[in-house]
Amino acid sequence: MADKLNSMRLLDRQRITYTIHEYDPAAPDAVAVAAAIGVPAAQVCKTLVVLGAGVRPALAMVPADCQLDLKRLATLAGVKRCEMAPHAEAERLTGLRVGGIGALALTAKRWPSYLDESALAHPIIYVNAGQRGVMIGLAPTDLVRVVGAVVGAIAVRSVEAASSTTK
Repeated sequence: MADKLNSMRLLDRQRITYTIHEYDPAAPDAVAVAAAIGVPAAQVCKTLVVLGAGVRPALAMVPADCQLDLKRLATLAGVKRCEMAPHAEAERLTGLRVGGIGALALTAKRWPSYLDESALAHPIIYVNAGQRGVMIGLAPTDLVRVVGAVVGAIAVRSVEAASSTTK
């Protein structure tokens, strides 16, 4: 990778240790990204753009092998309901391509950020650097501090999500 991304510059300014992991940007989903960088899917967090969790859009980070539980997120955010932003809307709002959306790259927007509590069980988690094909590995506590994330139980395992009525 030739140039540093804004997310990396932010971590450098705050003297936070991180690693960079590149992968084929054509990877179809976060589970495939986890396999490509050789880490368990539970340690890779996908970043989802959510509407209705406040005045501004919000970012929800959940493990690659989980689904976002919108009811739990709404409860955590203190709102009646929230919904996923359609892909085109997420890209328009963030200025980033789906698959390359990352909370570290969007800190200037000051959007509320939420992280599933399961991330804290790992010494290192991997989040998108703000560009498809680039992940950053860092301590979850550093991510929480830098993006001001609220931590809570907002994810359900994909098998639970398939049988749940979380919509």
